[in-house]
Amino acid sequence: MAEKIETSHPISDRDNPNHHQSSLGLSALTSDQLNTLIAQAKVKCQGGQLPTYIPLLAQANPGWVAIQVQRIKGEGVAAGDIRCSFPLMSVIKPFVLLFLLEQLGTEAVFSQVGMEPSDQPFNSLAQLQADRGKPRNPMINSGAIALAGRLPGKDGASRCESLRQWLNQRSHSQLVLDEAMLQSVRSLPNERNQAIANLLATVGYLDCPEIALDTYNHVCCLSGTVTDLANLGMLLGQDSPLISPQHRRTVNDILITCGLYQASSRFATEVGLPTKSGVSGAILSIVPSQGAIACYSPALDETGNSQAGLFIVQQLAQDFNLSSTPHP
Repeated sequence: MAEKIETSHPISDRDNPNHHQSSLGLSALTSDQLNTLIAQAKVKCQGGQLPTYIPLLAQANPGWVAIQVQRIKGEGVAAGDIRCSFPLMSVIKPFVLLFLLEQLGTEAVFSQVGMEPSDQPFNSLAQLQADRGKPRNPMINSGAIALAGRLPGKDGASRCESLRQWLNQRSHSQLVLDEAMLQSVRSLPNERNQAIANLLATVGYLDCPEIALDTYNHVCCLSGTVTDLANLGMLLGQDSPLISPQHRRTVNDILITCGLYQASSRFATEVGLPTKSGVSGAILSIVPSQGAIACYSPALDETGNSQAGLFIVQQLAQDFNLSSTPHP
């Protein structure tokens, strides 16, 4: 059942007839507007499909929709099924990148992976073969598996725990490892990811493909609510003494061109917000210098992105003139 969250009024003068919400960006957003948007998004859910290659994801309620908007100016606003917990899946990829940029530096990270967009599916082996074994970018599976191989720790569990603690400490999120989801991921062989890892090892981008794959599976099963996801997004949405501004900009720039797989180019042109999706139905959009938009709705479109989540982000970007927000 959807839960309506009331918050303090955003920073705006709503009694001024000359005031336009589009000029204020996210600070003008009200809880009533967000609940209206949720109702519209629930209609959009009806045409989406649940993924079947991870059994537990196929059991999700396709009608769930949740959103949390975290703002630099003003209180957060949330609506929908906000108590739902879900695995981040591929939405963890930008934060693996951010962590390694902070730990290893730009040169070391991009010696392992490129930063160019791909027009192939997120798990394309053909793309990796055409690129002679170097992953095109960190947001597709080959790039994320290569970077999983660089996380500190002796095995997948310890590497995931290092990342989890780092993210929770810096973002004040409460991410946990969903053990049941991890078992579900492991229950069916992912031959494509195995082939990707083997090729990465053959050309020298992985030392131990089995540990890298296990790490990748672990980190994709880090789970939380839309509140946790929005808090994570604030690591990329605002200045912080804990994160290098250059590393934050690098991640946001890659999200613009690579975060939504084949849909990235169109979304960048129409919406223009750094955005990442996950097969669980999670969507995270960064509004630089304003905040972060976190959505969860498990019904996916044909590209594998949350149908309702993309609708919500597109509407917010249009209604509040978010696309024109410059990068900090």
